[in-house]
Amino acid sequence: MNAKAEALKKRTFAFALTIIAFCRVLRKTWEGRELSDQLFRCGTGIGANYRAACRARSHADFVNKMGVVVEEADEAVYWLELIQVSGSCSSPALQSLRLEAGELCAIFTQSHITARANAASRGRIKPIHQ
Repeated sequence: MNAKAEALKKRTFAFALTIIAFCRVLRKTWEGRELSDQLFRCGTGIGANYRAACRARSHADFVNKMGVVVEEADEAVYWLELIQVSGSCSSPALQSLRLEAGELCAIFTQSHITARANAASRGRIKPIHQ
């Protein structure tokens, strides 16, 4: 495995740990319990699904699994934005989580686009129309 992939594995693992700690704080209100359940699943799913993508059996499998990683990262961005804008939690960790989720989403989105373009250039899948 290359160094960039290993660094992303560590980064997404650290993000998941921070999400877990944040969700513990968020659960102190009734709306926080609902929001934390959603955030917990997608926030911890980013790293788990990225690890699965790294073990893909084919390039097409990698592309598909990276699509799931992008969806999880984008969902985490959504829930963190909603938590902040709704005022559901005032934890100082919220802003840094939003920034990290946004960066992870951008990284994985670009990786997914590149992987799809590589597959399309080999004639294996249809290109994305952006």
